[in-house]
Amino acid sequence: MTPPPAHLQPTDPTLKHPLGGRRAWLVWTVAIAVYLLAVFHRTSLGVAGLVAAERFHISSAQLATFTMVQLFVYAGMQIPVGAALDRFGSRRMLTIGLTLMTLAQLGFAFADTFAEGVVARVFVGMGDAMVFISVLRLVALWFPAARTPMVTQVTGLVGQLGALAAAGPLSAALHGLGWTRSFALAASLGVLAGVLLLAVVRDSPYEDHHREELKMSAVARALRLAWETPGTRLGLWSHFSSQFGANVFTLLWGFPFLVSGEGLSEATASTLLGLMVVTTIVCSPVIGTFVTRWPYSRSTLILWIVAAIVSVWTAVLLWPGRAPLWLLVVLVVVTAVGGPGSMVGFDLARTFNPPTRIGSATGIVNVGGFFAALSTVALIGVVLDHVAPGGPSTYTVGSFKAAMSVQYLVWAVGVVQILRYRRRTRVHLREQDPAMYAALRGERVTAA
Repeated sequence: MTPPPAHLQPTDPTLKHPLGGRRAWLVWTVAIAVYLLAVFHRTSLGVAGLVAAERFHISSAQLATFTMVQLFVYAGMQIPVGAALDRFGSRRMLTIGLTLMTLAQLGFAFADTFAEGVVARVFVGMGDAMVFISVLRLVALWFPAARTPMVTQVTGLVGQLGALAAAGPLSAALHGLGWTRSFALAASLGVLAGVLLLAVVRDSPYEDHHREELKMSAVARALRLAWETPGTRLGLWSHFSSQFGANVFTLLWGFPFLVSGEGLSEATASTLLGLMVVTTIVCSPVIGTFVTRWPYSRSTLILWIVAAIVSVWTAVLLWPGRAPLWLLVVLVVVTAVGGPGSMVGFDLARTFNPPTRIGSATGIVNVGGFFAALSTVALIGVVLDHVAPGGPSTYTVGSFKAAMSVQYLVWAVGVVQILRYRRRTRVHLREQDPAMYAALRGERVTAA
């Protein structure tokens, strides 16, 4: 692989803090705390869905609208946020995002009508859209290139603890404290995170960090070049195919599927959602190691992960009646692997784009999984309203089997596009950078 640009070399005289040093980990720790909180806010409806349906007196499609709107805003803002990130830096974007999420979750705590709830979820999605790619940009600038894949995986891993908080403590709080106090308490955590963010996080370890920020006149060109790079689109479709299943399950439909469809208790369903987080924790370093050692096979890894997810869902959907608990455990474990697997898409974007396009390329990739999740959440809600028009009280295992089958359409689109852009990426790389192509095929760690 060609050496990193001069401004990323550790001998750069303007480097104020060593790459991967103590200050880098301190910046990362505070940034990841903001991301953890964002994941918590994002997935809070996963365990509050049934309570929300009762509070707002809404149908399945309206319940899905909460998550659909949130994901639509999140996905729709990824590209403009990525471009703004290259212009303004991570610290500003994280501050704005955290402020929006905190105010929105506070508003959701006091929302009494469906319309008020929708507005709150719009701003949750808007703030959430600014967090993850800002953290990834910090990782790319504060850590050596050879360590970036593993730190990226750990970033996703730690962030998923927010989902665990939503699955367990929030579920308990909703039953013990009620809706308003539970969500208001969750919103208050943003104040503490904001103080730490302003005190600790800096955009770059370099003295002149503004050179990493593009002028507005160059933002559109950077965005266009990132999109035209085949490796960026390979990352997008890798993220699209592997991530949406876990998102759909944790954001909205997993809890109702397990409780109303498969007949599990709420405590057991919450435990299975927590198991998904544990799986993410276990699998993230394994996938990070694979990506570092075998960078040429990153898309192949994604295809195997998708194949495994499709296989276990097929077994559950074809099982006569309700599936046994052991099979549901396998389902949540295998589906959860798609979360850390989707992080490979960001590594692909990093590999094939220079530092000044990291925000734009990462934003493009991040659109993939959330657009897929948005589409799937909507389709499941539509099918459920058709087969169970009476609402959540009439959900059965049969209605959920029909609804969950829409995932096959999304998997099919994703796999076809991965195969398509994998070929284009390899051809383009072989022609434009033979040395890097040879390094990737030679399974060199530095090529990751």
